[in-house]
Amino acid sequence: MRRSVVTVAAGLAALAVTAAGCSGKAAGDKPELQIGLIAPMSGPFAVLGISQQNSLNVEIERINAAGGLDGSKLKLVVRDSALDPGKAVQAANELAGNDAVKLVVGPSLTAFYDAAKGTYEKNAKLNCQPAVSTGDFSGLKYGFRSQDPFALDAQVVVNWLKQEGAKSLGLVYEGDDTGKNTDALLKTLLPQAGIEYLGWEKSRADDQSHRAYVDKFTDAGAIMVSSSVGGAKTMAAAAQSGYKGKLVGAGSGMQNISFIEAAGDAAKGAVFPAALYEYPTRKPRAEWMPGYRKHIEAIEAKYGKNVGPKSGATSPKGAAIAADCLFAFEQAVKSAKSTEAAKLADAIEKLDVPAQQSPSGNAIKPGDKHEFYSQVHLYQWNKDGKGWYTEEISSS
Repeated sequence: MRRSVVTVAAGLAALAVTAAGCSGKAAGDKPELQIGLIAPMSGPFAVLGISQQNSLNVEIERINAAGGLDGSKLKLVVRDSALDPGKAVQAANELAGNDAVKLVVGPSLTAFYDAAKGTYEKNAKLNCQPAVSTGDFSGLKYGFRSQDPFALDAQVVVNWLKQEGAKSLGLVYEGDDTGKNTDALLKTLLPQAGIEYLGWEKSRADDQSHRAYVDKFTDAGAIMVSSSVGGAKTMAAAAQSGYKGKLVGAGSGMQNISFIEAAGDAAKGAVFPAALYEYPTRKPRAEWMPGYRKHIEAIEAKYGKNVGPKSGATSPKGAAIAADCLFAFEQAVKSAKSTEAAKLADAIEKLDVPAQQSPSGNAIKPGDKHEFYSQVHLYQWNKDGKGWYTEEISSS
């Protein structure tokens, strides 16, 4: 009888070990930590979502290879917003209510985030935004921005336009929250610089062409284009019309080679603000910021690069400022020795990461404003016999 009991006990123990092996989780391991991403993974702006996903995956693989965080491995959970505000808010509601999700990146675009941030705050869900350029993060407890804020972007662009002698500027932008914020800021900054503001032409998502908008600003010294997918249409319309003024980006979106594809040679001389973006410059890689170079080369090795079929312009299939979200999360978990949202938010506020260490090559110091970056670079697209490249013309 005793032998039978021992045999049964041993059998049960073996089954337990087998079950643990089949589940892929050894006994005693902590549950995985989920990282959420809400971004356009399909449609005309899918390159943004895919780039963010790739950069997050590279960072997750790096962290997991080193043993994970707080005794747990990380897993990415992706939701496609498809540039649909309803889908973006639905995904935010879902991930905000999921206790396994410790950080949400997105949803992309200011209007979508404006509709979701209340849910994040209510549910105490830590979130990081690498594609939200306008709006104020200082009143949030759990929201942080890992993109160059438009207030800095616009000031650097306007300073450059004044230096270049531009006398007037027209804005072509979607009629959304970002467009409203951009219009309001330009009404303040341009008069201070002695530049006439010619107004805002509100583009629509279903526009086939932006030619009518550009024709309104034929004599403008400069046209500012959207950082979103609509900006490429404005660039194309400027090329068609033979516009001779300066084309400037409202944010870092113009680093996307879809703008070069749309405008062709008309993009030569186009200027855009951005966080550090050394990839298309002719600067030797040995001189790149070390953390940035490491991240970009990991992206190239795993995912390759985007190549414009018409222009031949290239870009990495990653978004380093999205990687900064996870890098900051990693540093906060190590500092707080916890994954509790309130403790992590406090830890992220206190971060002071040198530019040499971050995946984006930008210093990260959020403070109570919850802004990762305090410096903006101004780049200009150019083309020669070797192809398209950018050169830095100033920085804040």
